[in-house]
Amino acid sequence: MSNLRFMSLTLLPLIAACATPQGAGAPAPTVKVGLLAINDFHGALEMPRQSVFVPDGKGEAMPVPAGGAAYLASAIDSLKAQHPNHLVVSAGDLIGASQLSSALFLDEPTIEVMNRIGLDFNAAGNHEFDRGQDELLRMQGGGCAQHTARKPCQVEPFKGAKFKFLTANTVKTDGSTLFPGTAIRSFGRGRNKVDIGLIGLTLEGTNALVSPDGIKGLRFADEAETINAAVPRLRAAGADAIVVVIHEGVRTQGIPNPQGCEAASGDLSGILDRLEGGVDVVVSGHTHWDYICEWPGKDSARPILLTSAGKFGMLVTEIALEIDPAKGRVANRSARNVVVQSEAYAPAPGRIAANNPAFPRFAARPDIAAYVGTYAEAAKQFTLRPAGRIAGEATRGGDTDSKGGTLGYLIADAQLAATAGAGAQIAFMNPFGIRAPWRIGPDENGQVTFGDLYRVQPFGNVLVTQTLTGAELRELLEQNFDGIGPNQVLSPSQGFAYDYDLSRPVGSRIVAMTLLGQPIDPRASYRVATSDFLASGGDTYSTLLKGRDKVIGMPDIAALEAWLQAIPPRAVPQEERARDVTPR
Repeated sequence: MSNLRFMSLTLLPLIAACATPQGAGAPAPTVKVGLLAINDFHGALEMPRQSVFVPDGKGEAMPVPAGGAAYLASAIDSLKAQHPNHLVVSAGDLIGASQLSSALFLDEPTIEVMNRIGLDFNAAGNHEFDRGQDELLRMQGGGCAQHTARKPCQVEPFKGAKFKFLTANTVKTDGSTLFPGTAIRSFGRGRNKVDIGLIGLTLEGTNALVSPDGIKGLRFADEAETINAAVPRLRAAGADAIVVVIHEGVRTQGIPNPQGCEAASGDLSGILDRLEGGVDVVVSGHTHWDYICEWPGKDSARPILLTSAGKFGMLVTEIALEIDPAKGRVANRSARNVVVQSEAYAPAPGRIAANNPAFPRFAARPDIAAYVGTYAEAAKQFTLRPAGRIAGEATRGGDTDSKGGTLGYLIADAQLAATAGAGAQIAFMNPFGIRAPWRIGPDENGQVTFGDLYRVQPFGNVLVTQTLTGAELRELLEQNFDGIGPNQVLSPSQGFAYDYDLSRPVGSRIVAMTLLGQPIDPRASYRVATSDFLASGGDTYSTLLKGRDKVIGMPDIAALEAWLQAIPPRAVPQEERARDVTPR
């Protein structure tokens, strides 16, 4: 089982647990280990200009400004100081859909920042595969081989990640995993030595969330089956504690509370309920939700400690493990989400998101701040470039909103205009493809920058126009609500509208579709434009795989920029094109 072990002294020294002198027959003391966890960092090198929401004690939530790699580094340093034995892990989407200061440079600076912070393991999430498996292999191994349209190593040579990627359920055609799936890290010596076994994996549905070309030859195995197979192997190799680091999660209800888990539900819950036992902690991600709770699973006498630190490095989960080396098990554990409070910011003119004295405020770690500043400066010419005008603010809503709002309609209009030459009559934008901060707001002159556009559409998709019948168009829209993955309401372009009734059975929820005021003919053909991600069946829209006469167009962000070049500035669409007619 030696292939399961990563016990590098350069990454994490083996530190003996503090103990008082004891007789030969006295039991060994427990060994304390601090597990520090993040997830869904998404290359957020600079302050994301967002807040963590916490209960105010009066039945409401209050914001705390948080995030930024330099502040995250200080927070992790302070927690390491409290835990001489420590391990730092990430539950995926460390890179991908990143800020411009990272994405323009193929996320190389994010990898280098995490090297400096001291990350030990990252369970690859779906966004690690955005640029394909060859580029992900470069993230681990380093080098300047070019696998994408962007040139690597633009600022400095890239040496790769000092931490390890884990991909237990990412399986190649020969049955091996893309990276090791498990690892063991040891703490203490002699009779005080304990081993922590880790299993890292992404969600089984990753193939529906990335371009198929980039993952040829890979399959994503069932998460619960993968974990159940790995646990006994790790126990046999000597693991005293089992930690699963998985890029899948749940969502909670009620007042936002990073320390709670009220009415949690989601895809991860079904995975946890199928685990056969032996797992002590599950560090999760993907949903961008923050939570901590004890999950009963199959064995109510031995619940699983479930955690998530939200997104963008705005929280760090501090997990305290107390391990009994004699019995080979976790004797005690606890967890809390630490807010990485950084600097106040202005979310809009005349408004300030102020610091909250109820929470510690972290200083920016100087070396990380300087390093990030180098890349932010290199990206500035792209970020500040004027990219068009808009008359008013277009918004989507929160990152769990299933509708695209006025911003979704604006993007769909831009994509329709950009594909008119390929005969497009209808364009659709998927709301989950609209990223933070979910708005485009002009300055006093109505001006927006390329940085504004990039924050909304960072994926680098290109547009595809294809032919569907009216019947296939209905089938496509029914997939909004088919229960395969989260529901989302595709945002249509101007001239197309549809009504849906969620009280009706799955498969019959689209009750009306019109184009330019005329009902859609199920036998007629229509030219439909989407991103190549959707056209490849992404977000589980498999109907688009049936499309015919496909024409590849321009990048989606280029289409949006071209649309916003109009004079006078583009008006924000106000009509409701996807209408919920469910009886209330």
